[in-house]
Amino acid sequence: MFKKYLIAAASLVALTFSSATFASTQIKMTTSAGDIVIELEDEKAPVTVENFISYVESGFYDGTIFHRIIPGFVIQGGGFSAEMQRKSTQSPIQNEADNELKNTHYSLSMARTSDPNSATSQFFINLVDNASLDHTGKDQRGWGYAVFGRVVSGQEVVDQIATVDTGSKMGMRDVPLEPVLIESASVLPK
Repeated sequence: MFKKYLIAAASLVALTFSSATFASTQIKMTTSAGDIVIELEDEKAPVTVENFISYVESGFYDGTIFHRIIPGFVIQGGGFSAEMQRKSTQSPIQNEADNELKNTHYSLSMARTSDPNSATSQFFINLVDNASLDHTGKDQRGWGYAVFGRVVSGQEVVDQIATVDTGSKMGMRDVPLEPVLIESASVLPK
């Protein structure tokens, strides 16, 4: 009898652990370099995650490129077509960089202008720990860049993208000479 209860308890613990492990939303990005799976921080960055998911579900990222690649720093995408045409976006969102998440290797963060609350569709993946991008205070210099996810599969794809040759194009620096395309992005079933 005790053994039956022990097995039932172990099964419940395994089920709880299993569902907790996959409770966060995951996004699959199919790129011209391979697949990247990103796990989002649904609880710590709810506004940013909701914004990102809305772009994914609308197909906005399909056919965009990683338009800024700086080895040892970041790869950035989500705003330009393969022809370097800027895509129209939704309204900017509130900066959630004060969520205690850090710009560590393979974390996913929102790109923005000098205005802390200007992020729309563009994101970047950190290629190293970038503590200089973390939130330190609610002033112009300290706001930082909102982390809202991390690459959980396809790190080798991120690393491969980081090695492509770059140059200047249409007034922008660090642009891949051969486009690195985001072919599609989709929400994975939980």
